[in-house]
Amino acid sequence: MKQKLKTALAFAKNIFETGAISETSRDAEIAICKHLSNAPNKVFVEFGIGHGNITQEILNSISKTSKLYAFEVNKDFCDHVKETIPDERLIVINEGAEKIKEFVKEPVNGVVSSIPFSFFSKEKAFAILQDAYDLMEDNAYFNQVLYTKFNFKKFQKVFDDCKMSSNKKLLTEYIYYCKKSKS
Repeated sequence: MKQKLKTALAFAKNIFETGAISETSRDAEIAICKHLSNAPNKVFVEFGIGHGNITQEILNSISKTSKLYAFEVNKDFCDHVKETIPDERLIVINEGAEKIKEFVKEPVNGVVSSIPFSFFSKEKAFAILQDAYDLMEDNAYFNQVLYTKFNFKKFQKVFDDCKMSSNKKLLTEYIYYCKKSKS
């Protein structure tokens, strides 16, 4: 209970960084990772690690020989995840998603994101999505959890196929499944 309160306070304090007042639901953690490959030697990216709930689910879903680049602007969240998830596949980067091309130099098999696109300018949002798309392999997914469906069109402008689902228990939690088709 103490950790949940600490987490809620950290999210509320940094609302414009996190875009949330609490962690994603367990249902969303599972759903957002459903398109991740567990084939060996794949590369994955996470935008917005928070306290690592989705990070851990990603690591549980991918192979032991794959790796995960995890971007987070909040240094306290980065330090917390480094302490609580000691996994050699995890590369925590204390930078924003817009720096993906500076740190990831290999094809990406999937992106999982919980960053607050609602608070970004159209230009910043488009640049992040386009940079991720450019690095992604064919048939890879960019999965995003948001608390509104109003950003969906931004994703449709970049990705070849986009679908949206909502958590039936939390009507304000949406997951976008955006696919890069074969070139």
